[in-house]
Amino acid sequence: MKIENQLEKISSFKHLELLAKQVVEGFISGMHKSPFHGFSAEFAEHKIYNPGESTKHIDWKLFAKTDRLYTKRYEEETNMRCHLIIDNSSSMHYPVLKSNQGFYESKIGFSVLASAVLMNLLKKQRDAVGLSVYSDEYEYYAPEKGSERHHRMLLDKLESVLEDTKQSKNTDTVAYLHEIAEKMHRRSMVVLFTDMFQNTNEEEIFKALQHLKHNKHKVIVFHVYDEKSELKLEYDGTPRKFIDLETGETINLYTEQTKENYEKEVDSFFKKIENNCMQYKIQYVPVAVGENFQKIMTTYLVEKQRFG
Repeated sequence: MKIENQLEKISSFKHLELLAKQVVEGFISGMHKSPFHGFSAEFAEHKIYNPGESTKHIDWKLFAKTDRLYTKRYEEETNMRCHLIIDNSSSMHYPVLKSNQGFYESKIGFSVLASAVLMNLLKKQRDAVGLSVYSDEYEYYAPEKGSERHHRMLLDKLESVLEDTKQSKNTDTVAYLHEIAEKMHRRSMVVLFTDMFQNTNEEEIFKALQHLKHNKHKVIVFHVYDEKSELKLEYDGTPRKFIDLETGETINLYTEQTKENYEKEVDSFFKKIENNCMQYKIQYVPVAVGENFQKIMTTYLVEKQRFG
């Protein structure tokens, strides 16, 4: 299912919070068809029972309905800490949107809405969330908290990212991932949204990602890309000038002449990233702009169950 269909009934909402809420509610309503059957009924009040835990708080009525063991969770509990990281470099502000397109049809817009969606899930499960935004500078940092005021503050920041149209912002991913890693002292799930376009040694990037795993953090990398133009180089036969959004460098190409070799190089690039992430035990999830958010939400829920 494409995002256009998923958001068809709610495209009139401009407010990020409302849009994220509708996406999450649609996902939860369909959870009975997924491996998480039974979890949505008491989404905020229960957690899956782990063998060895006390049976004191098992909800036997819910067990009778779902045939799965859940324990009741109390208001003061915070299950997990999650830190969201957004690459806000110029290459993430692609494709350039037309007036009739939704903000979520660019890489940065898709990443912002996906972050808001995860924040909504975290809020429902009373988990703490933090946020970092970087480009050519460390633009924003907020530690993991679970309060309503904190949630509102992060949403306001996400909305401001959408309004930021500053051009030629290079990415210093390595420096800022190391800096973020140094700020995180308590075990957390770390979620990074990036297009993986970096002007630096690839090995240095993975060393920075590995640094994020210190203190037993779990790291998920959502590799965001535009399928039509960045993966498949789908253009007409006319010559085109391609401009690097971060450096300003240009190149003139007949795409039909380079399409086959380009696709091979891109496929090799993706596989190399996947293999490196596997080596460092980092969860790697390529996700195209325009895809359903189900992949992102399901990844989060599965990794949270493994996080324990």
